[in-house]
Amino acid sequence: MNDLIWNTSFFIIALGILVTVHEFGHFWVARRCGVKVERFSIGFGKALWRRTAADGTEYVVALIPLGGYVKMLDERVAPVPAELRSQAFNNKSLAQRSAVVAAGPLANFILAIFAFWLMFIIGVPSVKPVLGGVVEGSIAEQAGLRAGQEIVRIDEQRTLDWEAVNLALVSHLGNQALDVQVKDLKTQQLSNKLLDIRNWQLDSEQQNPILSLGLQAYSPDILTTVAQVVDGKPAERAGVQVGDQLIALDGNELASWQDFVSYVQARPEQVIQLSLLRQGQSLQLDLRPETREYQGKSTGYVGLAPEVEPYPAEYQVNLHYGLFDAVGKSLERTWHLSKLTVSMIGKLVTGVVSLDNLSGPISIAKGAGATADYGLVYFLGFVALVSINLGIINLFPLPVLDGGHLVFFAIEGITGKPVSERVQEIGFRIGAVLVMALMSLAIFNDFMRL
Repeated sequence: MNDLIWNTSFFIIALGILVTVHEFGHFWVARRCGVKVERFSIGFGKALWRRTAADGTEYVVALIPLGGYVKMLDERVAPVPAELRSQAFNNKSLAQRSAVVAAGPLANFILAIFAFWLMFIIGVPSVKPVLGGVVEGSIAEQAGLRAGQEIVRIDEQRTLDWEAVNLALVSHLGNQALDVQVKDLKTQQLSNKLLDIRNWQLDSEQQNPILSLGLQAYSPDILTTVAQVVDGKPAERAGVQVGDQLIALDGNELASWQDFVSYVQARPEQVIQLSLLRQGQSLQLDLRPETREYQGKSTGYVGLAPEVEPYPAEYQVNLHYGLFDAVGKSLERTWHLSKLTVSMIGKLVTGVVSLDNLSGPISIAKGAGATADYGLVYFLGFVALVSINLGIINLFPLPVLDGGHLVFFAIEGITGKPVSERVQEIGFRIGAVLVMALMSLAIFNDFMRL
């Protein structure tokens, strides 16, 4: 329940920012073009807050936070007094109308640039893409990748951290081969590995391109020494303390922390004899895991967290730039993600990437909550990414979206006369059906991943 509240809260915050910026783009340009704006609404449905400005524009925050709109004076919607006709949207020049419509998606791209700029000024703590291992028989192993190598470049793209690796891999879905340059951390020698990715695909069960290729990121050793005991949970009731070293369960010696986790999860509500070492003395405790639901299964849980070896300083990287350098980096990141998004949409259409990978509001809410949990810089990155996607999707040539309006304006520019209202109405209906179908598929995919 706490996760649901957390994810929903930050989903609403992120969506509120995105919608406000998008609609403000339309609003700001409309005002500059002399269009009278009757209402600026964030959300739909019942108004929670409203205020009417001196110029007559009504500002509204509504109950349902799943969008927003800017209502402009328009003779196609309602009769307009003769003295106000010059302020109606439909009476503005083609260039002005096009600017008003395009301003929404443009505002989303500006938001992404600004969010990335803030993120790079604050600094993004990350880790270098060092391999801790490769899966036996995987594409990575067949290409000769191995533990102790750092991925420094994928084709022409430099990879400073694992996020860069992830984005670079996704951009090559559907290709025949992938050129990966690695550095051996012992010898510091560079070498190139050619990965055969002709049969490489992502599906709804395996969406991580790094793992799907068999790449395993380096991670510090997890010790069998207790670092945290959760209050009121079975481990505390049994008498486990911070600093205890776990030795065995039911007489079976523990080789790793994962052995402890697997053993406990498989035995909910069963008494386990725990052997541990405390300040040089051996102790035997009776531990009874409680039942907890995890990924749809009942598993044992005792409320312990282990000590973890510190991450080597030489493997850490902080993506931090000055005020002016951050501008260039934010523009570069926005451009790269925009190209990647367009490419992925094309691959969805052509079938290179399965439609099962479409994500809806539930996945977005989880992403909002997860990034907020990691900290401000990661939440900013999430907002920027979704803003780019929103800007691009709104440029789709579907009549219900901004891109569809721009297509009608382009036809008007070529023919010299507006597209008939009848044709526009048919286009809006077709567009609405397609958008609803895509949304339904995305939501269905979300539920299938629960």
